[in-house]
Amino acid sequence: MPADKIAITLDRELVKEIDRGVRSGLYRNRSRAIEEAVREKLDRHQRRRLSVEAKKLSRKEERGLAEEGMTGEETTWPEY
Repeated sequence: MPADKIAITLDRELVKEIDRGVRSGLYRNRSRAIEEAVREKLDRHQRRRLSVEAKKLSRKEERGLAEEGMTGEETTWPEY
C-alpha cells in the first residue's frame, strides 16, 4: 500500500514509551507504532459513531413507525 511521509511532534515521554515498545519487539519501528495507534483510534471512532446515532432514536417513535399498517389483529410482536 502506498504511504505518505509526514512530520509530527509528540510529547517526549510518549516517544520514550514508543521507543520502549520498539526495543521490546512490540513494534517494528516508530512509524508502525504510530500507524497502529492512529488506525485503532479511527476504528474505535467509527464503531462508536453507530452507537451514538442509535441512542438518538426514540423507542416510542420507532415502534410507532414499525406498527404502521398493522391490522390490529396482532396482539403481540412475533418472536424471532
